[in-house]
Amino acid sequence: MADRRLLDDLMIGAVDVLPEGALEAKLDRAEREQRPLRVKLGVDPTAPDIHLGHTVVLNKLRQFQDAGHVAVLIIGDYTARIGDPSGRSKTRPRLDGAVIDANAETYKEQAFHILDDDPARLDIRYNGEWLAPLTMEQLFEITATTTVARILERDDFAKRWEAHQPISMLEMLYPLAQGYDSVAIEADIELGGTDQVFNLFVGRDLQSHFGQEPQAIMTMDILPGTDGVERMSKSTGNYVGVNEDPRDMYGKVMSIPDDVMMTYYRLLTPHHADELARLESDFKSGAANPRDLKARLAREIITRLRGAEAAAAAEEHFDSVFRRHESAADLQALALVAADVEEDGNVFLPAVLERWFGQTRSEWRRRIQQGGVSLDGEPVSELAVPTAALAGKHLKAGKSAKAQGVIRDL
Repeated sequence: MADRRLLDDLMIGAVDVLPEGALEAKLDRAEREQRPLRVKLGVDPTAPDIHLGHTVVLNKLRQFQDAGHVAVLIIGDYTARIGDPSGRSKTRPRLDGAVIDANAETYKEQAFHILDDDPARLDIRYNGEWLAPLTMEQLFEITATTTVARILERDDFAKRWEAHQPISMLEMLYPLAQGYDSVAIEADIELGGTDQVFNLFVGRDLQSHFGQEPQAIMTMDILPGTDGVERMSKSTGNYVGVNEDPRDMYGKVMSIPDDVMMTYYRLLTPHHADELARLESDFKSGAANPRDLKARLAREIITRLRGAEAAAAAEEHFDSVFRRHESAADLQALALVAADVEEDGNVFLPAVLERWFGQTRSEWRRRIQQGGVSLDGEPVSELAVPTAALAGKHLKAGKSAKAQGVIRDL
């Protein structure tokens, strides 16, 4: 029988494991046959950089590696040429092959921050290996395994069909191409997001057609962005990039709302299920300070991605600037000039903010009145401030990292 603790750990962050009991059956068979499972994750390199939202499935893949199984990371250099229609309300623009190849290299580099690169535990494949050589006869055989009616059952296709929006034949081939990847690498388990369920089941169908045991399917929860509301995305700006400066990563994690903190723990850290239960209990009971739990979360995320030294430096930077209000050496110097000081010895803040950061005086006046400008963490209430009250202070105006610095005296 599969180890109960391992099963509980593998289920962390999972929305569905289909069919019911399939994961346990796969693990039992692997134990009986003394062979590792082949756990598949396919990624289309449509962009060069990834954020923490993309790492959710990579973290799960690493968990399978740590349990002794083989992660099969498929770089979709061919499926990216089609474009995954999942969740799309219109056809995705086709990408140039050279762009896809360049993206693939940076994606791999970032994935190695999480995955174990031991060749015995990692198999990296490009699906152009088996999709490019397909003959028309082989393509006919693959397409004959499904129907147009079934393809149109996809939620995104169904909505577009009803709205009389175009659906290209190329897009209809995408689930079959992704599914054939499972045949080519003989996947035991495939990981994906909740928007991938249709594609994952097509993989099972194709495996059955080609005489293989169908894969188990595991879909993962979606990581909310730093706003705690929408899913993490570059388009909404609520993301934490894997290749960002660790200091920025730390600050962004510390900014997430308390009520999504445990979701971040579940999806981004390697804790066992019982450890997560204790952390959540301490959080809900008030036995643990939410700020301390969030600081631990930030350290653990950065340690996994960039190492313990980078995490420690990022925490020290954050504490020095935002807890001890010390002036960090790399904060920009906001120098006052003689013209900034009025006859009464005061500095009219909207004027100097306009000079330092742009925008208009009226905009800065409004921000100050709304509490959007602070000195050493305390909101500024007056438009005119004595020069002596500014020197050496850490000023922050709004959420932009560029709109902050240490004020230098004349």
